[in-house]
Amino acid sequence: MFGGHEKVLRQTVVALRAGAQIAERENHDEATIFVLGGRVRLWSGEVEWLARSGHLLIVPNARHGLEALEDATLLITVAKLPPE
Repeated sequence: MFGGHEKVLRQTVVALRAGAQIAERENHDEATIFVLGGRVRLWSGEVEWLARSGHLLIVPNARHGLEALEDATLLITVAKLPPE
């Protein structure tokens, strides 16, 4: 992988147990979630997306949250945009 805290492109691998959530947050950058294993639910307002191993989710540019429907491993990629 390429990137890091000093770069625009950043990646993080996250493991979540079934039922665990990443709390709702705002998104002002370009981000994706690649599901390496397991199943997850991404939501933003009243809209939700379900994904499993091999699926790529585009994180909405809005308040959103994520829940592991079963034990899951994720590759989260963020391109940090400069402040407006």
